[in-house]
Amino acid sequence: MGSVTQQVGNGKTVTRDDIEAKLREIRGDVETVGESAKQYAIIAGAVVVVAVVALAFTFGKRKGKKKRTIVEVRRV
Repeated sequence: MGSVTQQVGNGKTVTRDDIEAKLREIRGDVETVGESAKQYAIIAGAVVVVAVVALAFTFGKRKGKKKRTIVEVRRV
């Protein structure tokens, strides 16, 4: 099926091989950008997880403190 061609406006023929080569080139660019974006996403996810844990710790620590102290005195 490599012999399928199509005439373009300026007389140049486009073959299936030309199209496949261009698609491979585009796929390579997309994969490169995808890998870069994946690294940024992992870093951003780690930062979000640390922030959530820090907030949970802070609010939990604040919630665990008593508002007032009750002292019970007993006479024997």
